[in-house]
Amino acid sequence: MKRSFIIIFTCIACHTASHAQEVYTLEKCIGIGLEHNYSIRIIQNEERISSNNATPGNAGYLPVVDLSGGFNGTVYNYDYDYTDGTSESVKNINSETANAGINLNWTVFDGFGIQADYSKLKELQQMGTLNTRIAIEDLAANIAAEYYNLVRQRIRLRNLRSAVRLSKERLRIVEERYTIGSMSRLDLQQAKVDFNADSSRLLTQYETVNASQIILNELMGLDSVNRHLRVRDTIPIQSSLLEEKDLWQKTLTNNASLLASHKNQTLSELDYKKIRSRNYPYFKFNAGYGYTDNRYGTGDMELQKRLGLNYGVTVGLTLFDGMNRRREQQNARLRIKNTELRTQELELGLKADLSNLWMAYRNNLDLWELEKENLVTAQENYEIAIERYKLGDLSGIELREAQNNLLEAEERRSIAEYNTKLCEISLLQLSGQILTYLEPPEKV
Repeated sequence: MKRSFIIIFTCIACHTASHAQEVYTLEKCIGIGLEHNYSIRIIQNEERISSNNATPGNAGYLPVVDLSGGFNGTVYNYDYDYTDGTSESVKNINSETANAGINLNWTVFDGFGIQADYSKLKELQQMGTLNTRIAIEDLAANIAAEYYNLVRQRIRLRNLRSAVRLSKERLRIVEERYTIGSMSRLDLQQAKVDFNADSSRLLTQYETVNASQIILNELMGLDSVNRHLRVRDTIPIQSSLLEEKDLWQKTLTNNASLLASHKNQTLSELDYKKIRSRNYPYFKFNAGYGYTDNRYGTGDMELQKRLGLNYGVTVGLTLFDGMNRRREQQNARLRIKNTELRTQELELGLKADLSNLWMAYRNNLDLWELEKENLVTAQENYEIAIERYKLGDLSGIELREAQNNLLEAEERRSIAEYNTKLCEISLLQLSGQILTYLEPPEKV
């Protein structure tokens, strides 16, 4: 018994110490997560890569200029046999060639393929922004869900501590009556069993709170995952916050996944445009300016130098490539059709998700209102029961039942409140409004 008191007192002392810290609002937790979460930092770097790639040079608009130089040398031995029967040998004939120059190659026109490539790079840049937004919204939703889970678990912890106090008061009454002989040992043992059961649940709840706190710290990207966070002690519910029609309209215009699906459709159309560019002629230009130095080890010429400009143009048209262009264009058109179908499928899925979530949201709101009334009734019922118990008009079993009813009513209200908040979070994420949690609450 004493050991249980010590453990519970230690847990309560640690919990009380954490209240000296600054209160972490949901807005602050999301802000810290967006700054420190590793997944967000990675996806932001990926976005920068796609932004860096969206340049005219990467698309092929600009020419390629090379500066090069080289040196070659040969050493030969020559043996000559003449028709008159004589012969001659020449040893160590050295020839050397040195060159340096600058060359330009430029594809001036390739059937609008360059334009398609550049447009695709710009679309990929925007896709990178959308991917970052999706990751940010997922993180904000996860932090919000875990934040309110921590609040709920803290509320349950508070309720269980209250249950322990009630059980302790009952045990005190039973011990006093047992001492004077007005209660049996069975009543005393039952009171001790109930007190230990409540103490056990309280200790387990401390573990649950700690686990939720660790998850929240991890989502926020904090190195100290065991950091004690002081959060709000209530879950705000605003029944007039959301409207179904407004949510659906915002889903169609703001949902990041739906916007990304439209981007994929555009990318498929640009791929088709790139393939069609091979139906047109191409025009390429090249030019160079260089210096060449040739030194001969034999013959009448000892040194030859060249310095000058060279240039040329190439015009071409692919007349036949084994029907590959036709096949690739057919496949590209089918891919465009598939992206359209995926977008329609996603839109239908979002509509179904919104309908289910809205039903769950309204249902949990009603449950929350109902459980608030039930909690008031359960509190009044317990107050009557404890007074009757003190007067000896109520048995310990009946008092325990009233106590359990109170705890269950508090738990049901908390669950309905939390489930309502989860539906709200999901609806806001679905409609692209989840980052409204970053906005400070309006002061009343």
